[in-house]
Amino acid sequence: MLFQNCEIKILIFVKTLILYQRCLLKSLCVVWSADVPPVGPMDLPLSLLEMGRSGRFELITHPLPDQPLPPQSTLPHGLPPTSLGLEREVEKRFLQDPAWLPIHDTDFAFQKVTERKVNVDSLLSCAPSPLHSGLSVVRDPTTGMLLDFTEVLLENTGLSAKNSLSLQRQPGPPSESLRGSNTNYPFLPGGMEELTLDQIKTRSEQEEEINFEKDLLKIPPGLKAGMDFSDKDAKIAKPEVNLMSLLSTLEDIPNLQPEAEEKEDDKAGQEAVRIPRTNSLEDLGIKAGKTDKSKPKENPEEKKKWAIPVDILSPCEDFYKRIPNPAFKWPFELDTFQKQAVLRLEAHDSVFVAAHTSAGKTVVAEYAIALSQKHMTRTIYTSPIKALSNQKFRDFKTTFGDVGLLTGDVQLSPESSCLIMTTEILRSMLYNGSEVIRDLEWVIFDEVHYINDAERGVVWEEVLIMLPDHVSIILLSATVPNALEFSEWIGRIKKRHIYVISTMKRPVPLEHYLYTGNSTKTQKEMFLLVDAAGNFLTKGYYNAVDTKKERTSKHAQSFGTKSMPQHTSASQDRAVWLTLLHFLSQRQQTPVVAFTFSRTRCDENARSLDSMDLTTSIEKAEIHSFFQKSLSRLRGGDRQLPQILLMRDLLKRGIAVHHSGILPILKEVIEMLFSRGLVKVLFATETFAMGVNMPARTVVFDSIRKHDGTGFRNLLPGEYIQMAGRAGRRGLDATGTVIILCKSGVHEMADLHAMMMGKPTVLQSQFRLTYTMILNLLRVEALRVTDMMRRSFSESHRDTQAHEKRISHLKQMLASLPPLETEGQLSDILPYYHTATEMQNTREALQKAILESVNGLKALSVGRVVIVNNKQHLNALGVILQVSNDAVNRTFMALIICEKGNEEVDRKAEDNATFQHLYNTALFIPEGPCSHTVQKLKLQDISAITVKTLKVISDRIIDNYNKRQQPRFRAEPPGQAISTATQELLRLAEANPGGVATLDPVNDLQLKSVDVVEGSMRLRVLQDSLRDFNCVHSPTFAEQVCFSERMSVQEELDRLLFLVSDQSLVLLPEYHQRIKVLQSLQYIDSSGAVQLKGRVACQISSHELLLTELLFENVLSPLAPEESAALLSCLVFTQNTQTEPHITSTLKESIDRVLSVAQRIGQLQRECGIAQTTEEFVGQFKFGLTEVVYCWARGMPFAEIAMLTDVQEGTVVRCIQRLDEVLKEVRQAARIVGDSVLGSKMEKASLAIRRDIVFTASLYTH
Repeated sequence: MLFQNCEIKILIFVKTLILYQRCLLKSLCVVWSADVPPVGPMDLPLSLLEMGRSGRFELITHPLPDQPLPPQSTLPHGLPPTSLGLEREVEKRFLQDPAWLPIHDTDFAFQKVTERKVNVDSLLSCAPSPLHSGLSVVRDPTTGMLLDFTEVLLENTGLSAKNSLSLQRQPGPPSESLRGSNTNYPFLPGGMEELTLDQIKTRSEQEEEINFEKDLLKIPPGLKAGMDFSDKDAKIAKPEVNLMSLLSTLEDIPNLQPEAEEKEDDKAGQEAVRIPRTNSLEDLGIKAGKTDKSKPKENPEEKKKWAIPVDILSPCEDFYKRIPNPAFKWPFELDTFQKQAVLRLEAHDSVFVAAHTSAGKTVVAEYAIALSQKHMTRTIYTSPIKALSNQKFRDFKTTFGDVGLLTGDVQLSPESSCLIMTTEILRSMLYNGSEVIRDLEWVIFDEVHYINDAERGVVWEEVLIMLPDHVSIILLSATVPNALEFSEWIGRIKKRHIYVISTMKRPVPLEHYLYTGNSTKTQKEMFLLVDAAGNFLTKGYYNAVDTKKERTSKHAQSFGTKSMPQHTSASQDRAVWLTLLHFLSQRQQTPVVAFTFSRTRCDENARSLDSMDLTTSIEKAEIHSFFQKSLSRLRGGDRQLPQILLMRDLLKRGIAVHHSGILPILKEVIEMLFSRGLVKVLFATETFAMGVNMPARTVVFDSIRKHDGTGFRNLLPGEYIQMAGRAGRRGLDATGTVIILCKSGVHEMADLHAMMMGKPTVLQSQFRLTYTMILNLLRVEALRVTDMMRRSFSESHRDTQAHEKRISHLKQMLASLPPLETEGQLSDILPYYHTATEMQNTREALQKAILESVNGLKALSVGRVVIVNNKQHLNALGVILQVSNDAVNRTFMALIICEKGNEEVDRKAEDNATFQHLYNTALFIPEGPCSHTVQKLKLQDISAITVKTLKVISDRIIDNYNKRQQPRFRAEPPGQAISTATQELLRLAEANPGGVATLDPVNDLQLKSVDVVEGSMRLRVLQDSLRDFNCVHSPTFAEQVCFSERMSVQEELDRLLFLVSDQSLVLLPEYHQRIKVLQSLQYIDSSGAVQLKGRVACQISSHELLLTELLFENVLSPLAPEESAALLSCLVFTQNTQTEPHITSTLKESIDRVLSVAQRIGQLQRECGIAQTTEEFVGQFKFGLTEVVYCWARGMPFAEIAMLTDVQEGTVVRCIQRLDEVLKEVRQAARIVGDSVLGSKMEKASLAIRRDIVFTASLYTH
């Protein structure tokens, strides 16, 4: 057998040599002649022998063919490589390499190449292991001359995107450089380097308790003497000590000439360490060491404020000195807030810029882009909506050139230094470890107030948490009241300062009017409500009300009294709009944006203005040519769509409509014409106010009420400010005009004041857990979902650092207190404490209920005898003299009996008697002469209300007691009233030494609420149980001085430990519920490891559970591509429709299967404790567009599919565009599962819907 193996090896060796010969001779033949026939293996038995490294070769001939050939080289490296012919190389690489060939369409692949050699060894090839060492240069330190090379070990050589979060890891393949891969680890999020709380907890107790300064042993066992660890060496005089003491005196001499730069540094909060002048570097080293020992080390993060407000009132006079060569220059002078922001960007700081619309926030973004181009790094600009991304792409492309765009369906110039994208795409890149993140210097978040969006706000928080440490953040927002709080949160989670630059100044001030006109006679009825200085003018409001009333009364005289209708008719609306727009065009106050909170109302208002023409013939020609040019890319049939024809007629007259129902290409045409000033009146919904700067001369509000998905409400101040801010064009208008129409009547003054003068909506966390987020974090061991939850804005109130500092302090306090005795009779002292605490809390709750009741207050009136327990008194009787009027913190002035000499309150008295009154109900009887004191009692000082009352003259008692507190009257005997009351209380105590009967809150005070009844019953049970404890009979029980103090410290410690633990996270219960769902569906195993279904779900951005289940249950497999697309439209369509779709029987069955899967998931979620009901979960999926998508995928023209539904054209287009993204996700998921048939089917479905007007390229990108 061994012999056979040797023969096989020799044979392989011989064949290899023959192959080399053929290659060499073939290359020689190519040189000599192209006609030489190929050489056979037995023709020329020649071999070449390489002679060492000399470059010489010897020719060896072998006449005997059976003898083995000698080795071809005297060294182990073999012959130099010979290059193949170009044709052969192409054939080998592209036609015979399996990696380049399709798996299924082999016939097509082998039309030209019939022969393919199978190379089994290629399956065994693996990537070379990384080098573990490298060469470092050794140079002469004085001349810099190269002396030698030395080998150095390289760290982190085995890191890759599959096993590490580090930026030091090797880059992935080029195909994954942009979007990353769902098998990649993300880069380590900034601010996550510190120990997690679990790691802190897992430290052993011994490690925590060892004090390496105090607890070290000094004498080894068996020896008499030991080591002295005290720091005496530092005090021993050394030869240099005189010099050092001389130098140390220099430190106390103030520097009288601080430089300008130091001043600036001080302002920034960075104190430079002043180094004394010396001739020796060693001295400075010693000095530094000495000062380090003498000064206690301070934690720089203590009391650190991460958000730093920038004063924008102080002018930047030295701006051009500090930045002599700015990265970008504007043709206008920057405002102060813009200069402050640019200075911070130059220092590579993160900024939050909050300013009104049109104030010039884009300047900050432009400077960051220019700065990154200068630094040869990259910037990502994110926006909340795709339309805004497209507009910014056009603007920045014009300014900078090197700009790319990434949206769901478009990818332009992804290698650019500035990338514009939606926030969802950036989140996906961060989770998937995109290589773009390595080069990233800035991320610009535009319209940050969008974080308040209930549906998508969580994306902003995820991105802010996931951004690595080296990326600086620029946040651009409308004015928000809590910019500092929001920035503080970001600063704390990223461990970096955020400079907050906020300005309330408007470049163009606004004037707000009420308009009551509705005819030619009344067209000038416009009343100023808020002037340019921001003052609310009530006079204007009352004038508007009077005018409206006068017209109403005239109307009543003519037609009889009728209540004004709440809603106006279409003809009344038309009259108001015609009147107002004629009036505004006469006053040269166009262009006008008319905000209407209903798409139907927008369309009706625009169509009703058929008699109005606001454009000149030159403008008409310009509009016509632009419109035709823009729509030239559409197919002939699409150009004749009813919406396009209607909009063309409106645009020619200077009128347009802008809302989500309008076709995207039409919206872009309207926006571009509006920005040129050719659209005079634009009826728009709220979405027009979001984003790009398209100001108008005037803004009109059709109404101040809107439907927010749940019901009608008034506009919030933030919404009103955002829309009203579109009025006033910088450089063109002195003021912007905002008009509120009063069609049915003048709005309430309180509503108008709240809307116009109120504070904008605060930034609030919309953080919620999604299955995609959980799965993406579970697949990376180093990141935990609880870390993400802890860093969310909703948990920003958690000051973990402060808590941990307090925890260490409390642990030290506990260690310093004497240990608790828990042996013998005191063995049940801890249960006693807990019972007593519960009893005290129950009693306080009952007392609170008594105080809040009428009968309780009657009982606690003047003359009532009560039992007092506090630091000074133990079960002492007192009588109430006075009750305060403060309902919140009610106090009671009472006369209390006490021992002679114990009249004054001892402030330093220990609370020795804590809980003694709970088991010892015997009333206080003085051992010596009985004295008295008058004190203010809190509610908790009164432990019981007795059934007894005394007749007392309270004013006389209080006056007499206060008089005797003065030094000169202190020796006087007490007055008659005090003596009588004291004697009565003493007699009562002596008559009832075991305790006086007390008022029962249920039976005596008639408090019948459930809480009071249960509380009083619980109190009786606890009182009875206290008698069973042994510890109270212990002779040393009263001596347990530290008992209460120790337990209160322990309780506070437990509370703080809970607060810093994961258990206190608000979303933790929901997290456990969602984990249960994922485990039940087998997306993760019991240990939390992500399974195949989980990896598939990571690919899907929304409705991940349903889509994954459909994939694994083969619901899509039997369907044709167009049917698959139609079925999946339920994931992207959210509206209700009146039309019933006509669909195939196969689709109907598939819809039933989808609903049954959704029902099953909904029920499982409910069983696992998630609040969403099964009906709500199933109700998310709407099948109103299935017929439309089915027909569109089969090639039906858009004009015809628009007739199949009542859904507006713009909505249909947007749904089909989003459906294309879903199909791409399903295709990726199918590849992970290995279902290539479904993958190709999804590709066909995607190709079928990607056509014509639905996927026309944006005008902004071409």
